[in-house]
Amino acid sequence: MSIAEKTFLGSLMKAEYLLKDTVIQPEQLESTRHKELMRRMMEFTQAGKHIDLLHLTTLPDLKSFGGMSYLSELLSFADVEKFDQTEKLILDLWKEREKRNILTVAAMNDWEIAKVIAELDKINQGKMEDHASIQQELADVYEAPWEDQAALKSATTGINQLDEVIGGFQDGEVTILAARPSMGKTDVMLHFAKMAGWAGYLPLVFSLEMPKKLITSRLIASTGGFNRAKMRDPKRMLSPDQKNRWSDVIANLAETHIQIFDGAGQSVAEMRAKTRKLMHQFPAKKPILFIDYLTLIHSGQFYGGNMHLQVTEISKSLKNMAKEFNCPVVCLAQLNRSVESRANKRPMMSDIRESGSVEQDADVILFLYREKYYDKDTEDHSLEIIVSKNRNGAVGFIKVNYNEHTGKIEDHRDQSLKLA
Repeated sequence: MSIAEKTFLGSLMKAEYLLKDTVIQPEQLESTRHKELMRRMMEFTQAGKHIDLLHLTTLPDLKSFGGMSYLSELLSFADVEKFDQTEKLILDLWKEREKRNILTVAAMNDWEIAKVIAELDKINQGKMEDHASIQQELADVYEAPWEDQAALKSATTGINQLDEVIGGFQDGEVTILAARPSMGKTDVMLHFAKMAGWAGYLPLVFSLEMPKKLITSRLIASTGGFNRAKMRDPKRMLSPDQKNRWSDVIANLAETHIQIFDGAGQSVAEMRAKTRKLMHQFPAKKPILFIDYLTLIHSGQFYGGNMHLQVTEISKSLKNMAKEFNCPVVCLAQLNRSVESRANKRPMMSDIRESGSVEQDADVILFLYREKYYDKDTEDHSLEIIVSKNRNGAVGFIKVNYNEHTGKIEDHRDQSLKLA
């Protein structure tokens, strides 16, 4: 029997939420046993029952499905990360079978060519989902000058000037946030995540380096304005006033609904599976993904250790994920050391490690620069956000106030916008 179908059904048993998400219908499976099993799964789900191995063993006609041993075998084939590829393969096989059936019936019944083409076209409807005529698209925006726009069009960055330049984080777009270590990348990312959460998005933070305890601690420190050093022992080091505000800060942060995944070496396929699952848990919220950071993402292939090829694959996968889920993806990146050897240490595109594909695939590229990082005696506590690439608008730089002790970020007093 088809390995693809076994993988498909096993994945449904392992990750039940996929059953509501899949485009495959039981009749599109080849095996009669598999068709019937998928129908039973759908009945279980409609009745509010689980479709895991334990619950499926309660089927009264379990023997007709091969018994417990066959269900266990299906589960062993499960591969949730490759669910999209498995679906596509099953659909392609179904289309081939349907095509052969239509041509056989057409030959037996002497169909007119127009009818044959119409029937074949029906099979390919799945491939036509990405098509729209310009007339349709224009009809959708015909009334735009007289209509109020939907409020949740893009996720705010929480920085007024940056929103003005890049228009917030747009659906289907990838933003790269790059800087040298200790420049404030993670603090800026967590600021973006909080602000998006409070604005109604569902922020998913994939922290490939920092554990979730530390992420949570940083979020509390920046939200409450607490010195990070004091977060190591809040009971002993926080002031009475700070302790009084603690519960309000916690309640405030809880409203962001930030979800943290801190597994090391996660792949884009794993992130897709986790995102898909969370989208089912929070159907009313649009996800926004934050990944810390690019070269820690596990590549699907080794490429003989060629980092450039690995980053190219990851970069393209991030863009595909943003488009498929129609949500913003913000990915952090490290800069190479070449920036340190220059007199002007403001970052440039070529400073991004393995930059070629990243530069090409990203819709927006932001760099961070702090004068105080290089000159400890300066009184300048600002952080520059340099918009180096902006597919939909201007480039330039924006200053924000940054407290390196708490991680708090606020709009700068000087509201003049410097565009290139």
